[in-house]
Parts: sequence; C-alpha cells; structure tokens
Amino acid sequence: MHCPAVLLLLLPGGAEAFRICAFNAQRLTLSKVAREHVMDTFVRILARCDIMVLQEVVDASGSAMSLLLRELNRFDDSGSYSFLSSPSLGLLNTIELCVLNRSHKTQVLDSYVYEDEDDLFAREPFVARFTFPSKVLPSLVLVPLHTTPKAVEQELNALYDVFLDVSQRWQNRDMILLGDFNADCASLTKKRLGELVLRTEAGFHWAIDDDEDTTVRASTHCAYDRIVLHGEHCQSLLRSAAAFNFPRSFQLTEEEALNISDHYPVEVELNQAAPRVQPLGLALLLLLLLLPPLGLVA
Repeated sequence: MHCPAVLLLLLPGGAEAFRICAFNAQRLTLSKVAREHVMDTFVRILARCDIMVLQEVVDASGSAMSLLLRELNRFDDSGSYSFLSSPSLGLLNTIELCVLNRSHKTQVLDSYVYEDEDDLFAREPFVARFTFPSKVLPSLVLVPLHTTPKAVEQELNALYDVFLDVSQRWQNRDMILLGDFNADCASLTKKRLGELVLRTEAGFHWAIDDDEDTTVRASTHCAYDRIVLHGEHCQSLLRSAAAFNFPRSFQLTEEEALNISDHYPVEVELNQAAPRVQPLGLALLLLLLLLPPLGLVA
C-alpha cells in the first residue's frame, strides 16, 4: 500500500484577531468632527480597531480628540478607549498624530519622538510601545510615519534608521511601521519603491500590496498607505491585511466619503497566539491512505 507523507494543518492560534489600523483623517479638526454625519462615520471606522493610528490630526487644543473619544465610548461599550497624542510635529507646529486604543485589551508602555538630527523628516516619527495579549509577543511597537510627497524616498529610507534606533532603545526588533507613506503613483515609482532600504533589507514584510488602492476617489488608484511588519514573532501572528473601503461598507457616495477623508484606512489583523500544528483527523488520514499515489509512472 502506498503511504503518503505525514500531513499537518496550521490552525489559527487565537480565536479573536487583534486589529491594528492606520488612517490619514485628512485634516481632522474640531469643526470637522462636530458635524454629525462626519462624527457618526468616524466612530464606526474607529470602533473596528483595537489600535488606531490617526494622522493629519490638526488639534493642538485636544478638543477634537476629546469629542471623538467621548462619542466612540458611547457607541462601543465593549471597553473604554483612550488616546495618546504626539507633541507638535513638523513646521506647521500642530498635533499631527493620535493613537487610540481599547484600554481593556492594550495599554501604552512607552513612547518617544525620534530625534531627527539631520532634519530628514517633515514630521518626526512618534514611536509607541503597547502591551499585546500574546505569550508569543507580549509587547508591540508601532512606528507611524506620514511622509511629505516632495521627499518620499528620502523619508522612507530614513525610516530604516528609526527602526534601528527603536531596536536599540527597546531591544525589540518586532515592530510595525505604518501610515500614509505616499508610496505610489507620482510620489514614488515602482522602480524607486523596489530600491528602498525597507524593500532590499531582509526581514521586512509589506503587508499592504503594491496594487492595493488606498484612495477614495474613483479617479485614482494608488497604494499610498502602507503597513510593514518586521520580526519573526510579529509576522507569525499575521492573519490578514487590507485597505478598508468604508464608502462601500457604509453605502456612502464618493462626495459623502470625501467629507471624511480622501484615504481609506489600512489595517492588519494579528492572532493572539502563534499558529499551532495539528495532525489531520483520523477519517481524513485513512481516506488519503486509500487514494492511489500521484505522479508515478507504471
């Protein structure tokens, strides 16, 4: 009797996925979120995520985020949300970035603004480390970046130096780099994209595909927004990655969607445990043993 090799199945280790998102909110101000239909859509987008990196937050007073946080906690009572704001970043001297998280699932351990001694970034990366509900990966480092279209290649190559700085500071090479990288179309050709250090150095996994569309306008098809994973443990937990087409999900016209943003959020889902290896069931194994061998010539 022909005996096939032992077959194994990889099964998801965590029953519930942990979703991490990044969203260029296109000048999120108090007057913008104060509009009811805008607030309602923002809240539904944010409630899908366990950690949300919001970019282009123009809210030095914190009023817009406080209002958004209040409405988010009213909408989703599964656990309170909190947020961490960067200091003022870049030449515009405004709060550029806020990170929201479900407090009962993850908490901020530490954060810092990367010291941009050579002035390579229009907005210095604001790095944060969170608890993560996994024995495989007990903490998770996020490195958000919003590049300027005029210097995309320079900033994305400099992001590798940020990765090295974070690795040395926290002795952790498992991290997620994410945000509006402007990494496509007129801002960065496919050829120049392939030459980036983050593409040529081993160990970086670009989870959002180069052909993904992260823009709302029907007239554009660009993978501006990206999520890049580094580290064996981090990558082993990856379940899925995609742009979230909120106009389609919430049945909005293009005009209505553009009141929210001209970008889709991008997101990854992580398992909370590494995939486990399990033998095939006995019945299926017996069936396979009875099948004729493949690829043999009489």
